[in-house]
Amino acid sequence: MTDRFDLTAPAERWLWRKDTLKEPTLLQSFAFDEVHQHLYVLQLRRGGGAAGDLCLNRLDLRGKRLGHMYLRGFGHGVGMGVQHASDGTVWIWTEADARNGYGRGVTRFRFFDGAVRTRADVKVRHPVPGSTSNQPSVCMASHRIAVRHRVDGEPRYRVWDLDAFVARDYSAPIADFPQTGAHPDPGIPFQGYALAGDHIYQLAGSAYDARTNPPARRGNIHLSCLDIRTGELRERRRTEAGHSLDHREPEGLAVRHGAGGRLCLGLGSGEVGKRRFSIYFKPRAS
Repeated sequence: MTDRFDLTAPAERWLWRKDTLKEPTLLQSFAFDEVHQHLYVLQLRRGGGAAGDLCLNRLDLRGKRLGHMYLRGFGHGVGMGVQHASDGTVWIWTEADARNGYGRGVTRFRFFDGAVRTRADVKVRHPVPGSTSNQPSVCMASHRIAVRHRVDGEPRYRVWDLDAFVARDYSAPIADFPQTGAHPDPGIPFQGYALAGDHIYQLAGSAYDARTNPPARRGNIHLSCLDIRTGELRERRRTEAGHSLDHREPEGLAVRHGAGGRLCLGLGSGEVGKRRFSIYFKPRAS
């Protein structure tokens, strides 16, 4: 058994065309609370993209919404994470302190149904001073946190021990390297990532377009794997998961460590104002 996921394996459908999110917008990212069997999904609030206003949904593992909360001025929601603290507290990690719609730092907070959080309500961390577009991902299996960010406009990853990061000790990251290899075409949008042990998985692709990305060609979505020990691209594969969906825009990656391990891929579909989401997964390599 390896700790890597098999990007060559056919993707399997898990949730299909769900309309249970609070806002009628696309999902942006998602993460699992495997202790309590919850799925957390971030989406932009209607009309709130420029301000960085997000909606956080809590769902069960069948996609039924159990609650939501709003995050004002936090960011775009490209990455998130769930942390289980030693005292049993569940912390949600997201970007925060938005400027031009993207977070200049990260924060953690507890979920409360119906609550509204603003920048003044949370303690924002700036682990890479002066960086922009900060997006976290948490791996509880390795007890690490990654933050994708931009320095002088260029995307990078930095990974820390989670306990050190919580203690605000950013002095000795486990890894620090530039983002690479997300898509064969560097002009295609980056759509999410997930930290899993010694690897970072990336998602890139665009929505169907009759001229540049027609459904007949089954899209341009690619999954890739970086080794955090070297920063090198280990693997990249195109995926046709959910090719029959309309719109079909890739949105978010997350890892489930239960059920043998799954790398989960989010897909948005539906009309503007009536968006739906689906989740497919790739298994762990044998």
